[in-house]
Amino acid sequence: MDAKTELILIRITGLDRPGLTASFTEILSGYDVTIMDIGQANIHSTLSLGILFKSPKADSGNIMKELLFKASDFGVNIRFYPVPVEEYEDWVSRQGKDRYILTLLGRKLSAKQITAVTHILADQELNIDAIKRLTGRQPLDESKAGVRACIEFSLRGTPRDREELQRELMKLSSELEVDFSFQRDNMYRRMRRLICFDMDSTLIQTECIDELAERAGVGEQVRAITESAMRGEIDFKESFAKRVALLKGLDVSVMQEIAETMPITEGVERLMFVLKRYGYKIAILSGGFTFFGEYLQKKYGIDYVYANELEVEDGKLTGRYLGDVVDGKRKAELLRLIAQVEKVDIAQTIAVGDGANDLPMLSLAGLGIAFHAKPKVVANARQSINTIGLDGVLYFLGFKDSYLEERGKL
Repeated sequence: MDAKTELILIRITGLDRPGLTASFTEILSGYDVTIMDIGQANIHSTLSLGILFKSPKADSGNIMKELLFKASDFGVNIRFYPVPVEEYEDWVSRQGKDRYILTLLGRKLSAKQITAVTHILADQELNIDAIKRLTGRQPLDESKAGVRACIEFSLRGTPRDREELQRELMKLSSELEVDFSFQRDNMYRRMRRLICFDMDSTLIQTECIDELAERAGVGEQVRAITESAMRGEIDFKESFAKRVALLKGLDVSVMQEIAETMPITEGVERLMFVLKRYGYKIAILSGGFTFFGEYLQKKYGIDYVYANELEVEDGKLTGRYLGDVVDGKRKAELLRLIAQVEKVDIAQTIAVGDGANDLPMLSLAGLGIAFHAKPKVVANARQSINTIGLDGVLYFLGFKDSYLEERGKL
């Protein structure tokens, strides 16, 4: 930049109204001005507009005079800041650094939560470029059903210690009841295409094998084995065979009754509608049973279902199953296989689950989310949702309530 030009940053704040930005940029358009950077945000009808421009020094006085008059007409404040060349070049040099997105999610977000998060980011030498709200306007009555709050931080830099950052966020999540997702901001994050769900205690708020066991009169025995398996204390295949054996003699008509009364997890209806609307391929990869997975498949238009099939003879369960058990290893294999069939890069996949047998697919997927998960799963997952329903996944994908509302998606 030669000595005859200069860089000027203007900041405009005040009550927002239509035509304000157009009026100020129209003044700049009357001169030989190059816009170097521009940004605008609105918080509760209050505008904050910043424009960095390069102009001939000879025009600077007239430009600032016209801008001041226009600010007076609109009743807004305007400030001018000359920017040294060295400062600008240092700012440009930082643009090549890594970018990340940190999403915070909860029933509500407090100053205490945000303070804790921003201190962690500062300690990790990450700079906040922007903050935006993804959820709709917050009601004053926090007790209303379905209330949730989500904000997204756009970050620049390289974490000083990525694993330490993860541990600190997980600790914060547990202590302050806030969910988070920390993702690299790249093209894969913006182009997710395949999402795989566990079924029991994820899409539905029960374990189907426990429901079957209750009808068979062995509920307590099966429930104890299930809980131990989900905590990762015993081998899944071994536990599965033991539980299925206890169901011997149960009439298959019971399965339809259970399917029709399964408690669907909060947010599933909304999540499935949006995912289908935006072209995602959806799979159920479950250590549960095909009968219940196929029931949900018909209900929500799910593309793939892989689960375990119970053997039936003369209308009753035999206490055996058919084929290989869908355990944690098999879930990861199936995720990879479906991605290949759909020609989706593994980085474009999402996996959501709650149990220890979900960890392999959560680790493999481009975005693995622990949902109201067991402690072992939360401790090993990079993203978790514990405070709201399953539609919280949408915020981790970058969806905004306002965008969905405009298209009648809620």
